[in-house]
Amino acid sequence: MYVIDSHTGGEPTRVIQEGGPDLGQGDLQQRAARLASDHMDFCRAVLAEPRGKPGMVGALLVPAQSPDAVTGVIYFDADAVLGMCGHGTIGLGVTLAHLGRIGPGAHAIDTPAGRVQIDLQDANTVTVTNVESRLVARDVTVEVPELGPITGDVAYGGNWFFIVDPSPIPVNPRNLRRLNDVTIAIRAACHSAGIGGEGGQPIDHVILQGSSPDPQVHSRNYVLCPDDAYDRSPCGTGSSARLACLAARGALQPGQRITQESVIGSRYDLSYQPGAQGGVIPQITGQAHIMGETRLIFDPVDPFVAGVPR
Repeated sequence: MYVIDSHTGGEPTRVIQEGGPDLGQGDLQQRAARLASDHMDFCRAVLAEPRGKPGMVGALLVPAQSPDAVTGVIYFDADAVLGMCGHGTIGLGVTLAHLGRIGPGAHAIDTPAGRVQIDLQDANTVTVTNVESRLVARDVTVEVPELGPITGDVAYGGNWFFIVDPSPIPVNPRNLRRLNDVTIAIRAACHSAGIGGEGGQPIDHVILQGSSPDPQVHSRNYVLCPDDAYDRSPCGTGSSARLACLAARGALQPGQRITQESVIGSRYDLSYQPGAQGGVIPQITGQAHIMGETRLIFDPVDPFVAGVPR
């Protein structure tokens, strides 16, 4: 299996060019559902240790469903198939440029969440125009064991988020273990309470918002991903959901640019325009860097060919 690895603000992406499973026919949502139902062993083998690393997201290239898109892509981590992935799309743009498949300028990409656009500004810098994002429910309170009542917004940015602002504990690297424990507990409480999307979609990510010591930065976040790892980047789909919340509250105007920082200090520049369905169309600008080109080998006699159990 031939892959190219990059990182976006410290968050790794593994682009799979060849060697993935046959997902059959249908639109990208159907093919993503098939990956989730029939091939999670493939996802774990590609991304779990020893072959992968915590926080890594896979980007499986598939045929596009629209004639003018440069590619289709299905994102996944070791535990879940994702509707969209912002840092992964930045990494994918840089990878496609590295391969000579795209040059500077705008390019369309098909994802299970919908069509997105990337604007390759240079070899490392990409702006993603994401799918329309929205605030689903404002000021939802959930009872979390050992924490008590926690209030946050339910929002969609290509994935499903519960966003807590302000965080009940400081968002800084010294608190990584505690932040992880708290967000896992919040997500579990949301699942128990049936809190999620309008169609019953479960919360898959939790964001804790805090302040940055840099006055030029709007805020700092900690983002829990479905595999219980934290996003080293500021999370592109999470930033999209966050923009939808700020817009709905009148706290950010269309076209106004802000900088979002991750818990480890990596940054995205964000803005939005109004969406056709009452949400927002986010724009996320970040940088990715190629780390390696690798041919993965899956030896059937390797006792950990399917990945190290967690």
